Amino acid sequence: MKGITRERIVAAALELLNDKGIDALTVRALASRLNVRASALYWHIRNKQELLDEMSTVVMRRVTDALASIPPSGSWRDDMAAYARVLRAEYLRHREGARIFSGRRVSDFEVVRAKEPWLARLTAAGLTLAEADDAADLVTAFVVGFVIEEQERTQGPADRYSLAERDVGLGEGVELVKAAGHLRDEGDPRFERQLGIVLDGVTARLRS
Repeated sequence: MKGITRERIVAAALELLNDKGIDALTVRALASRLNVRASALYWHIRNKQELLDEMSTVVMRRVTDALASIPPSGSWRDDMAAYARVLRAEYLRHREGARIFSGRRVSDFEVVRAKEPWLARLTAAGLTLAEADDAADLVTAFVVGFVIEEQERTQGPADRYSLAERDVGLGEGVELVKAAGHLRDEGDPRFERQLGIVLDGVTARLRS
């Protein structure tokens, strides 16, 4: 149908996801947002899995573009930290972003090709290709898990994680559990601290 492109469909799908969540992301709802019949979308997107792959590709294109704009630091650790921050920021742009987009198929080979200068940067900074690949996988897994937990806590009801109610429910004899709950911070401070721990582990492994 004239005016309907894959790019428009994906952009509308990302908007619908942010507005309503993954459960509301249906072909019928998407067609309604685009003011077309559902059948018109199947000329461009065959099924929901393909749609999610296309949406993920948009997210990963933004990740690779952002990384390309960051000058090489000469330190694999600094570059890996930059990657972690960019990936987290992109996942946080979308409702349930980490849960939905991690592990999806990237449909644009140009986005996959963009990994070449990134791997070249890491290997030039002293990692072997295998070490660079392992480190990137590990950091990606950390970011995905962190953001899933982060979005679950921030996108739900504000009183869902009341420490006061939790302390009352726990009762007596678990003072360490209670204290640990009150030590918990959120957002950037927690992310940076735990990312540092992950990178410390990679560094220690490389030195062993």
